[in-house]
Amino acid sequence: MKKFFPSLVTFLSLVFLVASPPPLEAALVPKRAVLDNGLVILTSEQRALPMVSIELLIEAGSRYDNASQEGVGNLVARLLTYGTKRRSALQISDTLDFIGASLSASCGEDVASVSLTILKKDLAGGLDLLADILTSSTFPQEEIERQKQSVIAGIKAREESPGAIAQRRFAAALYPQSPYGRPVEGSEASVKAIPQASLQEFYRRFYRPNRGIMAIVGDISPDEIIKALNQSLRSWTMGEPSSEPLVTAKLGEAQVIRVNKDLTQANIILGQEGVGRENPDYYAIQVMNYILGGGGFSSRAMDSIRNERGLAYSVYSYFSAERGRGTFEIVMQTKNETAMEAIRLARTEIRRIREEPVTEQELNDAKDYMIGSFPLRLDTNRRVASFLAQVEYYQLGLDYPERYSGLIQKVTREDVERVAKQYLQPEKLITVVVGNQKKIGEK
Repeated sequence: MKKFFPSLVTFLSLVFLVASPPPLEAALVPKRAVLDNGLVILTSEQRALPMVSIELLIEAGSRYDNASQEGVGNLVARLLTYGTKRRSALQISDTLDFIGASLSASCGEDVASVSLTILKKDLAGGLDLLADILTSSTFPQEEIERQKQSVIAGIKAREESPGAIAQRRFAAALYPQSPYGRPVEGSEASVKAIPQASLQEFYRRFYRPNRGIMAIVGDISPDEIIKALNQSLRSWTMGEPSSEPLVTAKLGEAQVIRVNKDLTQANIILGQEGVGRENPDYYAIQVMNYILGGGGFSSRAMDSIRNERGLAYSVYSYFSAERGRGTFEIVMQTKNETAMEAIRLARTEIRRIREEPVTEQELNDAKDYMIGSFPLRLDTNRRVASFLAQVEYYQLGLDYPERYSGLIQKVTREDVERVAKQYLQPEKLITVVVGNQKKIGEK
């Protein structure tokens, strides 16, 4: 056995060297095609498992809601799998259970998404079902009423969540005259008032292939999937073209918003306008933010507010970048009595990263983490499919996975200082404090 063990190790090492897969970045570069109906197709062939994951992004988010009918886009997405001309909601559910597939839909501010994961052997049936909900959903009135009740229950629950309250008030203050300042789900009153006809009209108008991006990852070749999609989606026809990113007409001014709730912990957001995903400074901003508050226990804000003074259990910051817009936020929870001190310290850290150069160690730690953690975000075919759809949506280029580490590596200390001064603007911060205002004080 002692003689066999080294031989086995040597053998397995040779097998690994010969049979090891290509680097992650190379494996992620998809094949791109456009169907005759305008649908963009991205395919990444991954043969390790006999499964296929599909992610569809379609420009049918809540920003397309009429101002008087907030929540239509969200309700449409929720109802996609609840009845078509050929199948009832129960039949759709039974079909998915029988083949062991998962099918879901959701709605964001700009896009709606549909996700399907299925065994390769059942792909034809899965594509038929997917085509059915994309072309023939009927929005039965009884299902509408059930989903309205579910949405309203969620809205009421969020109205009791201090973190959700703070986010909603921050968005409304930053985007006072924009769909981005309204909840995706709408309000209880607006959801109750949505008629069936509005759902059907939204679906007919915005759920069109030339507004969509479909990423397919798994045990299938590009030629196979294109042939299958041309067959299953042949009746899905073009509609209105994709629209340009929505330009926000007006941004909210710096202010302090207090929401009184009988809580032991105050929920706090300090935020302002950020940058769009297309901004060339995006990568320098992400490195800067990691050092400021995005790096967990490695960040300055966590070290100052939590580790040194013990004022908060959770402190983090982030830049959320969408097409044509973005936000910056520092989010934290602390005792009511220490809320103002925590806010003061957060503002101090914003000023410090604008005024004091970061160290070489801080810079290297941030870049090492961001590059090293990149593959961990892509550990399943479904995550890869979602990632590839986003790469296309933000027009990052098919070789983006190969370029990512280089984009982070080239960020310098001078870049971090420059973007901190340019994009962090303490005089524009909107501060939201949800908590026991009597204990927090009037300061």
